Amino acid sequence: MKFRPNAKVEEIRRRTDHPIVDSDAHQLETVPVLLDYLRDVGGSNMPDRFLAFIAHQRRTFEMTPDERLDTRTAMPVWWPIPTENTLDRATTQLPRLIYERLDEFGFDFGIVYPGIGLQIITLPGMADEELRLACARAFNTCYADLFGEFADRLTPAAVIPMHTPEEAVAELEYAVDVLGLKAAVFAGDVLRPVPRFAREHPELASEVQYQDCFGPDSPYDYDPVWAKCVELGIAPTSHSGPIGRGSRCSPTRHQYNQIGGFAEGGEALLKALWFGGVTRRFPTLNVGFLEGGAAWACSTFTRVIDHWKKRNAAAIGHLDPARLDQQLFGKLIDDFGHEKIQAYRDPLVENSLWMPSPEELDDWRACEVSTVEELAELFLPRFFFGCEGDDRMNAVAFDTKLNPLGSRLRAMFGSDIGHFDVVDMRDVLGEAWELVEDELIDLNDFKDFVFRNAVKLHGGMNPDFFKGTVVEDAAAQVLQDDA
Repeated sequence: MKFRPNAKVEEIRRRTDHPIVDSDAHQLETVPVLLDYLRDVGGSNMPDRFLAFIAHQRRTFEMTPDERLDTRTAMPVWWPIPTENTLDRATTQLPRLIYERLDEFGFDFGIVYPGIGLQIITLPGMADEELRLACARAFNTCYADLFGEFADRLTPAAVIPMHTPEEAVAELEYAVDVLGLKAAVFAGDVLRPVPRFAREHPELASEVQYQDCFGPDSPYDYDPVWAKCVELGIAPTSHSGPIGRGSRCSPTRHQYNQIGGFAEGGEALLKALWFGGVTRRFPTLNVGFLEGGAAWACSTFTRVIDHWKKRNAAAIGHLDPARLDQQLFGKLIDDFGHEKIQAYRDPLVENSLWMPSPEELDDWRACEVSTVEELAELFLPRFFFGCEGDDRMNAVAFDTKLNPLGSRLRAMFGSDIGHFDVVDMRDVLGEAWELVEDELIDLNDFKDFVFRNAVKLHGGMNPDFFKGTVVEDAAAQVLQDDA
């Protein structure tokens, strides 16, 4: 078959002088092939355990609407992959077909993330440690084998579980040193039992859980993982999503649960890393947050900057209860207070509030900053945001008038091909180009969006990331200019 780009793609390529890098494509793994690898890694019974896990994950579809309402079980995604568009359906599953169609899409290079493999690490994840580790090893070996011959234009992302730092480091080392993989998707969060409930009501340990995002409140120190990423030249990326509870739990509507879900998960992870001082301790570590867009990142960046101005270690002193002029406050109550308020004059004047320890006063203590600019420097060069092409809010990342300090956030184009929200793979680049056509971004912004930022994310960690690929020279120039 011959695959030619449509007129829109041809126009975009004529008007641009740079490669197009897809920072987030997806595959649909062939289950029988995965089971062969899983059998090799974990033994003859491991495939059945994996299939049982998948069946358990899909049990929601066997529940009646009333049963979902009774248990407040979130409606998951159904029909998640292309079907009517048979060519796209096959492309999702066949690495060679993705490779052959790249020019048709207008892409020079693509980073391909898992499909089924994401279930190992996205919430609720695999609680079975033996199954989790076997799946990560088997899936990563499968990816390396199936995509190896296409390395000049495609590279697969390894799956890295994060229940403990030790398991993450072990799989990272194997994926990079043994399999030769150079991109990786990490669990962005892990569900853990709330300690008190686990002690007092062990039967509820799997029901009463919290979301650990590996930050300052985690029961584990994840610095060894970040150190290993720096050592191996791996930029950790994440497809965090909602946990299907709380404000994002509709038992009847999947889209209610999904819209904003990746942003919600990405924000939780980003704040954990930022507040936890990870980018302070590891100043060369780049981190990618995929599929959530950039609008949430602009909002988080703005809000944290604004909050820091009013509640940093020095500024928060103006809220110290000890600074209340009790004599003046009492007089004002006497002179202006309603009699019902005057009846409580003395306890109001005493103003006894909870007093945190001196260390607790500074929520940003792990960042070790004294200015807004220093706080921003721990965010702007280190965090990257994967954006689907049809999201008009991607333009906000490049709006220097809107973002604090005249900032540009590092938004990256991710096609998301292989998922249900891509109706036709040939149209994805054209949707991203609409930001230029509508004058929401300019050609320089577009170059950052579809090329330079993806190069900086991965090439900034590993200068050889694009070596041997069709974009090697152009990527090297970006890294040289950035340095």
